[in-house]
Amino acid sequence: MDLQNQQRVKDAAEKFGAENTVVILGSSDAEGAEIYAETVSNGDPTFAGPLAGVPLGLPVYHIFEQDIRDECDPAQWEEQISMMEMVLEPDALAAAVKGIREQFSKHSL
Repeated sequence: MDLQNQQRVKDAAEKFGAENTVVILGSSDAEGAEIYAETVSNGDPTFAGPLAGVPLGLPVYHIFEQDIRDECDPAQWEEQISMMEMVLEPDALAAAVKGIREQFSKHSL
């Protein structure tokens, strides 16, 4: 996660409260998704950005998780996301983010 996005997430959590902020990832690889999820929940593991040492405890989900899909308009899902669902590994991506969320998130949907 680049430094600008780390700052945006940090600003949103400060402005709205961590209990009112949810991060939804769309990463295409499980390893990257895990790192991004850890960054917004437990702090930047590389200690390079605004979230270095800042455990926000934010709930983080992958767009492919059923909880998120249930909140989406079915027509928009079909138009915007369904193609990616066919070419990526949705279960692996969802599991990677869920594992980090269960480990570090202090809040939930």
